[in-house]
Amino acid sequence: MKIMYKIHQHILLFVSVCSISFATAQSASISGSVKDVNGEPLIGATIQLLGSNTGTVADIDGNYNLSDIAPGEYTMLCSFIGYLKLEEAITLAANQNLTKDIVLQDDALLLETTVVVGYGTTQVKDLTGSVTSISTKDFSQGNITTPEQLVTGKIAGVQITSNSGAPGSGSRIRIRGGTSLNASNDPLIVIDGVPVDNNGISGAANALNLVNPDDIENITVLKDASAAAIYGSRAANGVIIITTKKGIADNKLHINFSTNNSIAQTTNFVDVLTADELREVINANGTALQQGKLGDANTNWQEEIYRTGISSDNDLTFSGGLKSLPYRLNLEFMNEQGILDRSQLGRMGASLNISPTLMNGNLKIDGNAKYYHTDNFFADQGAIGTAVTFDPTQPVNSESEAYGGYFEWIDGSGNLVNLAPKNPVGLLYQKDDESDVNRFLGNLKLDYKFHFLPDLHGVLNLGTDITRSEGNVFIPETAASSFGQQGVRTHYEQDKDNKLLEAYFNYIKELKSISSKIDLTAGYSYQNWLTKKPAFASLNALFDTITPAGIDFETENTLLSFYGRLNYNLKEKYLLTATLREDGSSRFSPDTRWGLFPSVALAWRISEESFLQNSGVYLKLRLGYGVTGQQDLSYGDVYNDYPYIANYDSSTSTAQYEFGGEYYYLLRPDGYDPNIKWEETSSYNAGLDFGFANDRISGSIDIYKKVTDDLLATIPIPAGTNFTNQILTNVGSMENTGVEANLNIVVYDTKDVGVLLGINGTANKNEITNLTKVQDTTSAGILTGGIDGGIGNNIQIQSVGYATNTFFAY
Repeated sequence: MKIMYKIHQHILLFVSVCSISFATAQSASISGSVKDVNGEPLIGATIQLLGSNTGTVADIDGNYNLSDIAPGEYTMLCSFIGYLKLEEAITLAANQNLTKDIVLQDDALLLETTVVVGYGTTQVKDLTGSVTSISTKDFSQGNITTPEQLVTGKIAGVQITSNSGAPGSGSRIRIRGGTSLNASNDPLIVIDGVPVDNNGISGAANALNLVNPDDIENITVLKDASAAAIYGSRAANGVIIITTKKGIADNKLHINFSTNNSIAQTTNFVDVLTADELREVINANGTALQQGKLGDANTNWQEEIYRTGISSDNDLTFSGGLKSLPYRLNLEFMNEQGILDRSQLGRMGASLNISPTLMNGNLKIDGNAKYYHTDNFFADQGAIGTAVTFDPTQPVNSESEAYGGYFEWIDGSGNLVNLAPKNPVGLLYQKDDESDVNRFLGNLKLDYKFHFLPDLHGVLNLGTDITRSEGNVFIPETAASSFGQQGVRTHYEQDKDNKLLEAYFNYIKELKSISSKIDLTAGYSYQNWLTKKPAFASLNALFDTITPAGIDFETENTLLSFYGRLNYNLKEKYLLTATLREDGSSRFSPDTRWGLFPSVALAWRISEESFLQNSGVYLKLRLGYGVTGQQDLSYGDVYNDYPYIANYDSSTSTAQYEFGGEYYYLLRPDGYDPNIKWEETSSYNAGLDFGFANDRISGSIDIYKKVTDDLLATIPIPAGTNFTNQILTNVGSMENTGVEANLNIVVYDTKDVGVLLGINGTANKNEITNLTKVQDTTSAGILTGGIDGGIGNNIQIQSVGYATNTFFAY
């Protein structure tokens, strides 16, 4: 368990005030009523005179009265949940009895809020799919180092699980359960219109830790297929759209500096025997040999490997506008120490946004450039397990210089006992695992409004995501963990380039004659990924070769797409959204390369019907269906980029061919399936958005079902039918069914203080429904989940009727 303390620096001024009020004949009063636009009294509306201690609430008839007010100038504030606050300057004379009737307007701000969706924006009230948007004011606070931590626990149906306690380790994100066995279950992440690669970056514990959370303005999650199908073959696991902050359209320079400092400690350890308790047990029940191995020390190994982690995140922001050129520049320096000794993450970054408007407002430009550099030190997490099992009667250091001076288990001949656990502190301090990662993420978006047809916009979006990473691992020859090898020196590098070109047209037109509004989008997308990973020899500490360099790896794949969307609004009551996307991926053969992904969604704003108007109730019913796909086959294995092509694989270092005293790598054909194709997920969703008491109570309920067909799985095949006995192919089906709900309650709301209670929950059932091309009731399933140590056992299974990765005990 990790506990964090946040330290803020404030200057506190304590002032003792004694206030005495006398009612005199010189005082004034105000009375009146508070009603809505329909004349209904607003019971409990708050009326205040700012700058004074005078205030009251409206009674059951909406009436109020303020008395004993000293003459003077005041600002009168009236507020009520679900309505726009009203401020008005008033002047009171002595003995004046002012009558002031107040009418408050409905606060439609929430429903009018613009939400970023795929290739455009829409308003909350016009959403037909299951979409949740979280903005800056609602983000989680505290020691936030990666973007997903901003919304952890805030969105129903989204499970965010920390990978570990290591700095920047990131999280596993699942939206309404996973949809695949062998492909990725991660959602598609889009940053400022650029879909990024989810397959990870060498030397980075998490691709998202290369993005500064302080740069983020909004995070939108597209959960069902009717909302996400516009992204087609990459949207089976949902879509997360990240929008970063923009400049301010004024001529003032705004400078903001923020710092977040925290400490983290481990408060609970695994309960193990102390040194004295272990000695007591061994002396009472152990053999003479066991008793002879007891030491005299009292070492708490868990305390030895953990520390107080200190973190600091500092941001300096410049924003403003130069005439028609709004800008925002952010500089960040972050350093996070992990609670596991030696673990550390450092990040430096700069981000620039410019958003000028040119050509008399017809051309809008949005340019984003972000550069991040991270330094990672990865502590050996194997020390965590050995700290639990290592003998507490032994000291950290030995009297010998062997093994770096750390105590290790040796036999009677002074040789290391390989099967014994290694000294936890030695594991931490005798391994240097460091990396440097550089990332540039940028895009240029041009939005042109045609002067001859103002309802038509043409949009061009050019984007790129470039990473360069390298790392080194060094273990000295004295380390027990490298006994027999004389240490380890390894080096790795990786280059990843992601290029995007998108062009689309957007046409929005109000058809007042039929009380309708249409929003049409049609476009084209080209995205290309290039990954290079050179091979390096593995050396020992003396620079002798342990393992020769293998073959350099390079792969490239391309995705071409055509897409369209129609939004239709009839009388502000009945909403229709229909999308269609066709994707072509180079990861599949020409015969199976193209996939078609449709969706349709309907919504009925029941609260706009005459029987609910002016009732203070908001209701919207949503129904949606859509098909999304999965083409990310390289999850966990970059060599799966082209599984439909016959490839040759290089042999391992233990299976080389000897010729003339030299050892050579062999090339052997690998198995392949020329007919492999997309996984397809059909999604059904029914939802209800609600608000009561003028949105004092609001929320939503969704019921969904996702069915994945042509499931990609590695299955056994008959001997002699391919170049392998197992092959990745389309086989089987999977289902996810569930219900999710969120509830928001405004407990208290004034000009300066607001209390909002938010609750959300999800229940999801995952089940494999088929795993064979031909129904086979005798098939037990596919074993998976190997145990560390290479003992050849699997403890999990993919089996029909069970959830994925079910533990298989016997």
